[in-house]
Amino acid sequence: MKQAMIIINPSSGKELALEYLRKVEDILREEAGYDVVVNETTKELDATNFCIDACKQEFDLVVSIGGDGTLHETINGLLDQKHRPKLGVVPLGTVNDFARALHIPLDPEQAIHTLTSSRLRRVDMARINDQLFANVVAAGSLADALSSVTSEDKSKFGAFAYFREGAKELLGSSVSPLSITHDGGTWEGDAPIFIAALTNSVGGFENLAPDAEVDDGLLHCFILHDLNFFNTLTAGVSLLLGNLKGHKDVEYFTTKRVSVTSTEPVKTNVDGEPGPALPIELHILPSHVQVIVPEDAEPEDE
Repeated sequence: MKQAMIIINPSSGKELALEYLRKVEDILREEAGYDVVVNETTKELDATNFCIDACKQEFDLVVSIGGDGTLHETINGLLDQKHRPKLGVVPLGTVNDFARALHIPLDPEQAIHTLTSSRLRRVDMARINDQLFANVVAAGSLADALSSVTSEDKSKFGAFAYFREGAKELLGSSVSPLSITHDGGTWEGDAPIFIAALTNSVGGFENLAPDAEVDDGLLHCFILHDLNFFNTLTAGVSLLLGNLKGHKDVEYFTTKRVSVTSTEPVKTNVDGEPGPALPIELHILPSHVQVIVPEDAEPEDE
């Protein structure tokens, strides 16, 4: 019999996670014919270790029930594994960038029914030093500020919690000296933030990198610099209109590999969570994971 592992953060989804869990178990057993194992996270890296076990035992499917943090940990269990199960996602977070990019319903009830879909999408992942990421890496003083956004603010303001915190940091004119080397050359200078995006949705803003596809084999990179009060406002408008890469104070490029260093201590944010300090090395892992997507989504390439 096919085997599925459910990895759930029981504290997510406004305490409705366990109710959704029962529905996921039922649909996987009764409609999809899986033998189901359930693992609840209680501490950091639980989801990663559960997913590693699923890979080693050659499970057919892993389902992540939770927010972007739970999903990020789950995906990291796929790192360097010979067998990688299919991935199902039931988003219970406040932003859910990965689900947005794949058009997986943000309504948990609808997302649960998507788990019976026959459609798969081969999705790029990328590696940052010794871990994987699915959505975005940010480096610089602004990235550190975004890591400080509280769960309460995320719940209350959604994507605009990041926008508000970012605007405050940019107006504070805090920058970091960055050296960024990619397939097309090297950029050096002072900047408040460098962003490498895998998907079009970053921090809940689906227009940050509108050209990014989940399977295009590219990192979509932005360097913001020289942002005074007026330029910060115009950059915000460009972000909302999906034309950030065209802003005069933004450097944009695509690459398969990029390294970022600094002469000062600089922190990063990875998929919405605090990441490693610089230096960092990023490179794309094309079509690394098969994800269950809605029936009307693009099918897996044969």
